Amino acid sequence: MDTTQYILPMQTSNYKRLYEPGKKPMNPHELRMTSTPPPRDHILWSFFNFIHCNPCCLGLIALYYSIKARDQKVLGDLEAAREHGSKARSFNIAALCISLVILFIFILLFWIQISILISMLEEFKKGQNRGLKENPFLRGHY
Repeated sequence: MDTTQYILPMQTSNYKRLYEPGKKPMNPHELRMTSTPPPRDHILWSFFNFIHCNPCCLGLIALYYSIKARDQKVLGDLEAAREHGSKARSFNIAALCISLVILFIFILLFWIQISILISMLEEFKKGQNRGLKENPFLRGHY
């Protein structure tokens, strides 16, 4: 009975395949981190701006460039997709900023009108407390 054992070499792991001879082995996570991220198309942001914040049709323009960026990404032209995505982001930022400024102006005007109405009401109540009946629409007392 022969007692010699046959030793088979183990299969090499993927880790050993990721380095060149003479260099230190590279971690697979490092390989994933060095790859460039896919271009962003900002389609949801553009759709939101198209529906809610559309001053000067900037939301529509942003949506147009977002769709073009998505089409270029599907076709595999990543450089054109990045360019269109960058334009979409710029138009989205412009549309959002202009909408926020307009909203701030409306809130400021509303606050001014409310403060004027409150001051008129206080003046009217002061006039009633003096015993005089004054009509704010007619000049004089009655």
